[in-house]
Parts: sequence; C-alpha cells; structure tokens
Amino acid sequence: MLNFKRNRLRNNALVLLNCLLLLSISCKNNEKKAETSEPPQTSVWSEADAIIEKIGTIEFPDSTFDIKDYGAVADGRTLNTEAFSKAIEACSLTGGGKVVVSSGKYLTGPIHLKSNVNLHLEKGAEILFTKDKSAYLPAVHTSYEGMEIMNYSPLIYAKGQKNIAVTGSGILNGQADKTNWWPWCGADRYGYQEGDPKQKDEHNLPTLFKMIEDGTPVEKRVFGEGNQLRPLFLQTLECENVLIQGVTFTNAPFWVIHPLKSKYVTVDGITVNSHGPNNDGCDPEYSSYVHITNCKFNTGDDCIAIKSGRNGDGRRVNIPSENIVVENCDMKDGHGGVVMGSEISAGVRNVFVRNCTMNSPNLDRAIRIKTNTLRGGFVENVYVKDIEVGQVKEAVLKINTYYGIYGVQEGEFIPSISNINLENITVEKGGKYGLLIKGREERPVSGITLKNVTIKGAETPLLVENCEPINYINTSINGVDYSN
Repeated sequence: MLNFKRNRLRNNALVLLNCLLLLSISCKNNEKKAETSEPPQTSVWSEADAIIEKIGTIEFPDSTFDIKDYGAVADGRTLNTEAFSKAIEACSLTGGGKVVVSSGKYLTGPIHLKSNVNLHLEKGAEILFTKDKSAYLPAVHTSYEGMEIMNYSPLIYAKGQKNIAVTGSGILNGQADKTNWWPWCGADRYGYQEGDPKQKDEHNLPTLFKMIEDGTPVEKRVFGEGNQLRPLFLQTLECENVLIQGVTFTNAPFWVIHPLKSKYVTVDGITVNSHGPNNDGCDPEYSSYVHITNCKFNTGDDCIAIKSGRNGDGRRVNIPSENIVVENCDMKDGHGGVVMGSEISAGVRNVFVRNCTMNSPNLDRAIRIKTNTLRGGFVENVYVKDIEVGQVKEAVLKINTYYGIYGVQEGEFIPSISNINLENITVEKGGKYGLLIKGREERPVSGITLKNVTIKGAETPLLVENCEPINYINTSINGVDYSN
C-alpha cells in the first residue's frame, strides 16, 4: 500500500508558508523608503524550508518488475521499447512499485511513465534512446520553447500522472549528436549543413508562431514527421509528486528535465553532462513547489532556467512558476547558473537559491533574468545567498529586458522585475561586468539588494540602466566599497 509522507505534511506546511508569506508582505509594506535601510528578511529562508516540507517525499511499494522478465535484452542493439512498456504497465496496474533496469545497455524508443511507478536504473545500467525518429511518433502533447504543440514524444514522458520517479545510479543517454537531432538547430557547430532543413524554416517555428497568434488549439498544432522541432529529454506534463534522483543525463536533443504544469517536484542528486544546443539542465515551467538539490550541471545552455510560457501562449495559460528552491548544487559550463526566462510571459515568483557553487570559464552568468516586451511577464521575490562563484564570463548578476535571439522583439508587454536579493556571495573573477542591468524606462527594475557581496576581477564594475537605486550593504566590487 502506498505510503506518501507528503500527504501528511502538506496541510501544516501550507499553513506555515501562508503565515510566513503574509508576515513577509507586511514587513515589506512597512519598510522605510530610504534606500540605505536594510529590508527585513528574518522569515525569508523559513519560507524556503516550508516549501520543501510541503513537497515532502514519495515512497513506493516494495514490488519490483525487472524489465528482463518482460523480454528486455541488454546488448545495446535490441530495441526494448515494448519491454519497458509492458513492465511499466504491469507495475502501475498492480498498485505501483519499482521497474528495475539492471546493469547493461538497453536500446529503446520513448519511455512513457505511469502513476505509482519508479523507473530505477541500477549501477552499470545505461538506457540508449534510439536514433530512429519514427520511434517517437505518433505525436504527443508536449511543448517547444514555451509553446504547447503536438510533436515528437519526449524521450521520457508522463502526462497527467501522480507519484512517478526516475531514480538510481545509471545513465540516460539520448544519443543526440552532430548527426542526430542537433543539426536541426541550424548551427554549423552542431552539424548543420547548408541547405538542410532547420527549426527556423517557414514550416517550423514561423508556422507555430502564426498558429499561436491565430489562437489555434494545441491539438491542431501538429508537428513531428516532416518538421524539425527537437524533442525534450524528460518531460512531466500536468503531473503531481515527481522525483528525479541520482541518474546521469547525457547527449540530450533539447531541454533535459522539464516539469511542465507540474506540482511537488524533487530533482535530487542528478548529473547533467550534455553540451548540445538548448541543452538546459532543468527548466520548471508553469510549475510550483519544485526542489532542485545536490545536483551537478555541465550544460550547453542554462544550468537551471525557470520559465512560464512564451508570448501569447504564456498569457493564454497564465500559470506563474513559483515556490522553487535550489540548493547545494554545482554549476559548471552554461549560459547561466540559475536563470529566470526567457520564456516568462506568465511570470515567476518566490525563488530561493542557497549553498551553491558556480565556476567555469564557460559559465556566462551566475544569476540571470531575461525577457523583452513581446514576452513581458514578471519576476519578483528572488532570494540568493551563500553562493561561491569562482569564475563567470559576462556578469555575476544580469537582468536584461531587451533579450532576443530571433532579432528585434518589441511589443506592448512591459516586464516587471522587483525584489531581487543577493546575500553572502563571493566572486573570484567577475567577468566583463560585476552587475549588468538593463531595465525599461517605462518600468525600471526595482528592489535590488546586495548584502555581504564581494566581487573581484570584474572588467567593468557596473553597467546599470533604468533601475531604481540599488541597496548595497557591506558590498565591494574590485575592492571598492559600494555600501550605502
């Protein structure tokens, strides 16, 4: 019988969290307007603890289902899609348990998880996802860069399920490379050849943009065969009680871990080592109560990127991502350590980051917020503390409301960015800028506080535009004290 500690903990935790949030709001309303005053934050990290408590833990029944008992062959050549499907089905139908992948190499198509199933990879197990693109059809309800579509199935996928997990110490190998999936991004360095189809071609992203503009229902936004929009690695859509623990992800086609419209998600002790295009490590989107802890990220894009939909599709769904805790993680290569955006049209709030290390000559920024006036959205109540940054290339904190990689992206949705707090941060080599902030004249960035922050080696200490005065408390950049 299932024993979910989460159900026992949530009610008390929710009461505590609501009280703490009310107290925090009350404190902010009574705060003196003087920029030199220190904002009271005595309860902030208790809010983070309450979020973790509400997420709780999942325990599965002791029943085990070895995929070899359902015909799986660990030779790296035999296609085991049916064996995985049968084992997961049997596990779910009998009330749940653990689907075991023992040592060996298992080739498979997409794996679709079901409620109460823990897919467990033992030491020495490696799942190889086939390069045969037809295996990922028929198209399923998924997403691409913050827009919902019908597309190739994610490599691991669950929709509308509860109490699901992927755990263990094995490897999940997407087998994406310069000959498989990656060339569709259209970049030469990822294997694209001039004249080959790519994601920016008219029948791909431009068609999807037009569908969203026209209000086309998701079920009629059909891509897949004949299109070049890459699948996600692991996606949970409209799921509750999700655990991703211990495993290693490599060679991803696109974003790696993507909780979408999901609640009570724990990502614990995983390793992402994948340097392909758009190989974000973990991207919670339209999701709440997410705990990312003890993880290692070495990626081709953002290590962690918190999202909430793109442009009109994000405003249609209108579910902010909120109540997210990141702690005890190690970030190496990536466009950013912890990022909010760029798909952020429904907003992000209540993000807590603590006890992390970020260090690589190929890490562009430590904390990053990115949006524009087509995407709009808001970011509020972000708390970052106890972070050790060895080296970043561009900036320790970058806030950009002019973000764009598809040319000029100007619209009528002025983003709002407020209450961003950095505390106990040490940076040995700050890159091109210490702080790089580009707000909008119509709505400047507000409520930025740096407390006990030391940044060394920044080429330019500050580049700040359209931002209300920053509150510096015991903060120095390149040996200069900026304290108010």
